[in-house]
Parts: sequence; structure tokens; C-alpha cells
Amino acid sequence: MGTVTLGVSIAVPEPYASQLQERRAGFGDAAAHCIPTHVTLVPPTEATVDRLPEIRAHLTEVAAAFRPFRMRLAGTGTFRPLSPVVFVQVVEGAVGCTRLQGQVRDARGPLGRELAFPYHPHVTVAHAISEAAMDLAFEDLAGYAAEWACEGFALYEQGSDGVWRKLCEYPFGTGPTGVPAQPGSPVDEPAVRRS
Repeated sequence: MGTVTLGVSIAVPEPYASQLQERRAGFGDAAAHCIPTHVTLVPPTEATVDRLPEIRAHLTEVAAAFRPFRMRLAGTGTFRPLSPVVFVQVVEGAVGCTRLQGQVRDARGPLGRELAFPYHPHVTVAHAISEAAMDLAFEDLAGYAAEWACEGFALYEQGSDGVWRKLCEYPFGTGPTGVPAQPGSPVDEPAVRRS
């Protein structure tokens, strides 16, 4: 039975996605054009092809229970020396991302898995390049800022060429209450069931 390498992430929308992808390429990161600009919910995970319908059903259910939430990026951070990564920080929306990834990776679901490091939402802008180039990325994007309403996430598959391609988008629903979030209401939290 065949296997696929899957990932689940929140896509960074345009024009920010292309801006950050081009900057990543400019720092010398060869993977820049293979990986859409994103915030990871589930890192690369192998699954058998026959589990795809179950995975898609699970993601549909998770997405339906969430409401859109505000995402804001600002400044840079790094995981060095633990991991050779420089990233743009998620300064608003981290709570939503953390709860969402927890539900997507729920141990009872088809994407349940342990992480090598504690979950920390971010947008990678440099990975495994020279220390000088990592320093440049950290400094060059220190003033970067972007914001948008996160309205869903997507399932991606990594091809044999190393390129990640979107398989399906999962737009958020209105949450269990059936009432869409109103402008000015808290949008950083997923919907909560009311009795």
C-alpha cells in the first residue's frame, strides 16, 4: 500500500506570501519555492493512501467547529541553536493556531502524533542556511508586519520532487453555536459550545 507525506497548515495570503517567499529565496534558502508560505499545524507526516478519506473527514469536522480569527505577524525570532530556523513571529492569533493544531493532531484522530518540540506558531523565512545568511534574515525582516483574518487551513502533500502542493482547503464554519462571529467580537478564540 502506498504512502504519502502530508502537512496541514494555514496559508499566508497574498501579497504577504509572495513577499516572504521571495525574501526567503533571497537569503539563499533553496527550499523557498518548494514550500508555500505558511503557519504549520501538522508538520510533515506519513500516512497510507487509504487513510486519506478519514483524514479529510477529520479536517472537515475540525474546520466546521472553528470561527475565523485575526492573524498578525511582526518581527523575527529564531530557534537557534536548537534548530537552524529564523522566522517571522505570530504576535496575534497564536491562541487560535495552538488550539486548532491541538484538535487537528488529537490523539484519537487520524493525524494524532507527538511533536519533536513544543508547538510554536511561526512563519519560517530561513532554514538550514549559513549562519551569516540566518543573521541577515533575522535583521532584515525585524520590522516586517502583516495581518489578515484566518478563515481556514489546508491539507498539503509533498511530491517526489520535494514540492508541497495543496490538496484541499478547509474553510472555517460558524462554530457549534451556528452564529457567525460579528465584527468587533473576539476572533482569536475558536467557537465554544453553549448549552
